[in-house]
Amino acid sequence: MDSGPQVLVLHEFPPETAGTLEAFTKEVRQQLPDITLQRASNYQDALDKISSADVIVEHGITDELLAEAEAVNWIQTLSSGADSYDFERLEELGTILTTVSGVHARPIAEHVFALMLFFERGLSRSRDQQQRNEWNRFATGELGRETLGIIGVGSVGGRVAELGSAFGMDIIGLRRHPSKKHPAVDKMVGPERRHELLANSDYVVIACPLTDETRGLIGAKELSSMDTDSVLVNIARGEVVDQEALITQLQTGYIGGAALDVADTEPLPQDSPLWDMSKVVITPHMAGASPGFPERCAEIFTQNYSRFVEGAIEEMENRVI
Repeated sequence: MDSGPQVLVLHEFPPETAGTLEAFTKEVRQQLPDITLQRASNYQDALDKISSADVIVEHGITDELLAEAEAVNWIQTLSSGADSYDFERLEELGTILTTVSGVHARPIAEHVFALMLFFERGLSRSRDQQQRNEWNRFATGELGRETLGIIGVGSVGGRVAELGSAFGMDIIGLRRHPSKKHPAVDKMVGPERRHELLANSDYVVIACPLTDETRGLIGAKELSSMDTDSVLVNIARGEVVDQEALITQLQTGYIGGAALDVADTEPLPQDSPLWDMSKVVITPHMAGASPGFPERCAEIFTQNYSRFVEGAIEEMENRVI
């Protein structure tokens, strides 16, 4: 009797996803009670088991492990991005690669608004005054009076737009094909009009994937188009923004601030000037953290598993290769 594909769930997951392994496998087994699924308990265990795996579920796989994955036909990464993979190598192996793009949309959008409200409501100043036991009232702003520019109106950018609309913000979106509208975006532009978006936005949210086209998309020229009171929020990938140019613009006061969940080198080096800038908020690549992460990942995986078994690989969700 055919027991179906051999599925191996690798052992390594980020700290902010504590409990993900257990919750994910429990949810998968509930939805697919006949699945043949193993979990690697550590690196050596993964190395011992990976050669017989038809399907690998992971949140990070080393070149050494991938080299031993002789039978793998499909990798389901529990990451929304696939920029760390060698696509040519996977294509040579004939391996399908799917992501969980979209599962982070809700928590990331909430994180974005926490960061924007931090600036808009002067929470940094309030915190500083609290530490000095000072009760000094000061003027703040309202997000509903501001313009939000979103670079990359996909699942995450679209959710940011929806929340921005609920706040009453004017919203400008940028996507590769601007003819594809979004109901929460007031004005959609293409990449060639990014300077227009940057010049007219009080908050600019980077929400695009990292590709050859978007690497370094926001450089010195683009940052110079932003207003001196505007704030850049990056929850995508650090390499989309020229970090040195951003530091220069912040140091010289040409933009109002930055909220960064990502950096071009992670962890952010200890000697980076960004750490000590009062106009910068840094979070450690955790905008997508959520207690709902395992269930959302399991839903995508189980749907993809059924399509994989049925041979309907063209219908697999978030298929990159």
